[in-house]
Amino acid sequence: MIRIEVSPQDIAASRFAISPVVETMHALWVVSGRQPAGPLRSWVERAREQYRPLVAANPELRALHALMRAGGYNADFVAPPPSGVNARFEAEIERIRATPLAQARAEIARNLDGVARPPDAVMAILNGPGVVNALADALELAWYSVLAPDWPRFHAILERDVVQRAGRLATYGWAAALDDLNPSIGWRDDAIEIRHRGDPEHYRLNGRGLLFIPSAFSPKVIPYLEDSWPYAVVYPARGTAVPAHTGGTTALTRLIGRSRARILLELATPATTSQLCARLTLSLGATGDHISALRAAGLITGTRTGRTVRYHRTQLGDALTIGAANSAKGAF
Repeated sequence: MIRIEVSPQDIAASRFAISPVVETMHALWVVSGRQPAGPLRSWVERAREQYRPLVAANPELRALHALMRAGGYNADFVAPPPSGVNARFEAEIERIRATPLAQARAEIARNLDGVARPPDAVMAILNGPGVVNALADALELAWYSVLAPDWPRFHAILERDVVQRAGRLATYGWAAALDDLNPSIGWRDDAIEIRHRGDPEHYRLNGRGLLFIPSAFSPKVIPYLEDSWPYAVVYPARGTAVPAHTGGTTALTRLIGRSRARILLELATPATTSQLCARLTLSLGATGDHISALRAAGLITGTRTGRTVRYHRTQLGDALTIGAANSAKGAF
């Protein structure tokens, strides 16, 4: 069990962030087959078709794979902590390229300690003077070939999870923010507890707060409690299992139409119009028309915060979607 003691100041110091680079690494765990695809099965199958030839042709990608270690230390410099909700991939890559060679060598040695030696071609890259740029190049190739084409939809999922959970943390405290985040993490006796294999570990935030990073690909909570990082937790984002496309034969689709059914299913987690546009690849005008129709029917309602309106289902909307989400699950 990992136990993290918090103070009253830690709520104000805690923040949520989204990292394209960290999410690229998590996507590679799934695309490479090292982690189950879960509800993203259809998306993963499409991504693998174009990614596998790239791995075969690029030893830099194979070197990056060699650092993907389950249940052990993974080099920190290839996935630096994100700076905010709208971190740019290009900015994160420049941070990686600025890593001192001595730091990279030390982290790679620790990463590979106790594991089977990678092939010679991979070790030549990991031991070479250009290893930092080689791994950054691999991440760029992975990003542009795997994740970037669908990043607006994935970012919309992550962003609305951040907005909802950050609001719960600020308004109701730790217990509310951690509720339903994942079965392995919870609030007990004024501390955050994370179940994990291994000896008990004890940490204190001491006013520095906790960095929360949602992921569409990680099925579990991953704590980052290294001194080189802010104390952080990667957790599974809500809404990943909600499909981007619903089948044309479902009763819900026949009743209210395909696009409105997609929006209603998507609003299991509140979202703005722009987030729905990105997630479902609909135009802004069409999305607005469908939202108006669903509101008029009493299936959804909106809550305004400043200039932003976030929509969510009413009880009637919830009742109408019972069973529909399961029938369409996995169609991202």
